[in-house]
Amino acid sequence: MAFRFYILLIFLGFSVYLSQAQDAVIPSIEHPKDSIVDGENLLPPIEAVADSTNIKKLEDHELAASFDEKWFQELYSNNLFDSIYKTVSELDYKEVDYPELPTDTLKARLEALNARTPFNVEYNPSLESVIKSYLKHRRDLIQRLLKLSDFYFPMFERELDNSNIPLEIKYLAIVESALKPRAKSRVGATGLWQFMFSTGKMYGLDVSSYVDERSDPIKSTKAATKYLEKLYEIFGDWDLALAAYNSGPGNVSKAIRRSGGYKNYWNIRHNLPRETAGYLPAFLANMYIFEYAEEHGFHKTKPEFRLVETDTVLVKSMITLDQVSEITGTPVEQLQFLNPSYKLDIIPVIKGENYYLRLPREAVGTFVNNEEKIYAFVKEEFEKREKPLPQFFNANDRVRYKVRSGDYLGKIARQYGVRVSQIKSWNGLRSNNLRIGQRLTIYPRKPYTQSVASTTTKKTSITKPISGDVIIYTVKSGDSLWSISQKFSGVSIQNIKDWNGISGSKLKPGMKLKISKG
Repeated sequence: MAFRFYILLIFLGFSVYLSQAQDAVIPSIEHPKDSIVDGENLLPPIEAVADSTNIKKLEDHELAASFDEKWFQELYSNNLFDSIYKTVSELDYKEVDYPELPTDTLKARLEALNARTPFNVEYNPSLESVIKSYLKHRRDLIQRLLKLSDFYFPMFERELDNSNIPLEIKYLAIVESALKPRAKSRVGATGLWQFMFSTGKMYGLDVSSYVDERSDPIKSTKAATKYLEKLYEIFGDWDLALAAYNSGPGNVSKAIRRSGGYKNYWNIRHNLPRETAGYLPAFLANMYIFEYAEEHGFHKTKPEFRLVETDTVLVKSMITLDQVSEITGTPVEQLQFLNPSYKLDIIPVIKGENYYLRLPREAVGTFVNNEEKIYAFVKEEFEKREKPLPQFFNANDRVRYKVRSGDYLGKIARQYGVRVSQIKSWNGLRSNNLRIGQRLTIYPRKPYTQSVASTTTKKTSITKPISGDVIIYTVKSGDSLWSISQKFSGVSIQNIKDWNGISGSKLKPGMKLKISKG
């Protein structure tokens, strides 16, 4: 309970940290004015609120909350992917002045590293340039990657060890995706290991309207090990296998031909595509820095949770992450991080397929112990919806959205499957503040379900009279309407809403609720 309360408090300002998706191709548009009548602002601004569906702002220790906020920025933002891609594609190998790492010291460490790995980690001036450039100019990036690695590396190492593949391959995911499971390149490669659609299918990764297993950390890692095994079988050299992983076996074969038959990566590098030419140096540089992180002043900080602090549940009926959040009290953003392969935040049930929900361990017991009630609640919710399944938009369609009372950028971004930073860019917004009646231009990038409230006039909730004896229940941290309804026999979520005039599902600790005893 204390953990959930602690986690709930970290999302204030979350939308500020959402980064612009790196591969979106957006047509040129004219930015609309941020006004409503003749350029005059007649209505008060709507203050930006936290990007969350079920959480209201609660009081917290300011310093501790700022630490949490920084960690969740690492979990959900994709700016690391943009940054790592840029460092790989724009390497220039110029000499870097970095006296903190003498060349002799670097040579000795690379020699020691070379002795314990099957990769060719011998010293050369180009590798020295990349390592020193990263240490001098990319320290913040590396520190953030170190934080994320505490979550992902254990699962990578387990799968690599099972396939008898060098454990150092885990550093490949840093170069490929900056440890971002939903990272997507300009050419469509997706996930931690950046599989193209066809290659992912070839190695058993399902891609459908609901699920993209290229973004599943464990399944995609298993597929990557199979692919790397095959490449090593072809080339017989791990350096060339990595180059082929990035650019395709054909490009490596052509580079070997153009170099006159050389098979050493460093001798064929100038004949490889520009990005691949910087690929292995970036991989080796990250390997060195991670292996000698302490010597260079980096420190590992414990993430909010580790892989061993989570567990999975086989889903038996279609369920949304929003519903799971409501039931278990787990923030929906945390569920999205733990379940990145569900593109619409919906876990489907399909014959012949097994889909799992990953939860923090403290929420697993609650879910498993109440499965029958949970699925009954979910079924009832789906049946009440006007449009229970997502309605698809053409990604090229432009939507003109009129801001209503209660709107904020995070809420609107979630509806259309885009990022806050994209909405701001498309509309020339410099802050997160919106005004009622303001018109926003949006280019939807994925399906979404339009809520009834968006097409109908919002109805005022009416408190219905309670029959029988009444008790007063005080809402505690972590409570939800569903969890409270389970405490009282014969009481439903709708009962609680009707008796207390509640229109949504948000509760605040300390709130007093009237409950009928029967």
